[in-house]
Amino acid sequence: MTRTVYYTATSLDGFIATADHSLDWLLSRESDPAGPLAYDGFVAGVGAAAMGATTYCWVRENDPDWVPELPTWVFTHRELELLPGVHATADDPARVHAALVTAAAGRDVWIVGGGDLAGQFADRGLLDEVVVSIAPVTLGGGAPLLPRRVELAVQEVGRNGDLVAVRYAVVRPA
Repeated sequence: MTRTVYYTATSLDGFIATADHSLDWLLSRESDPAGPLAYDGFVAGVGAAAMGATTYCWVRENDPDWVPELPTWVFTHRELELLPGVHATADDPARVHAALVTAAAGRDVWIVGGGDLAGQFADRGLLDEVVVSIAPVTLGGGAPLLPRRVELAVQEVGRNGDLVAVRYAVVRPA
């Protein structure tokens, strides 16, 4: 069964990036890519991705050789230079979700970022899990992890180097 998963990292005070979109606070942390709840194990089960324009632009600027390995939808209202396999959309996440699930072909859909995009999927009942690695740093501001109320239930906790990782199931209203 295809799950829609927001897989990300956050500072202890709940920000996924600084106010100027920097991830330096995260990239300096030690972790094992094959460790508990780490990237390698997660991405092996992913078949399609969704991301916001800010995330897409940050990746392109900070890793110019990056080529998405998955069919990817970028939610944006601006003109972007798109790489092969990347689709730009300004549609509602509920409309795009079916295409993401089809492209994932039985694997998971990854909500890469940002927090508001993950929240839009949650608002529509389309988010199944949140997997978050928590870094031992506070930023005092920036892009919030998930800027709305979403009820979660802890499913798994692990330590990976400097990070504490938690996998949550999204609790749907009864």
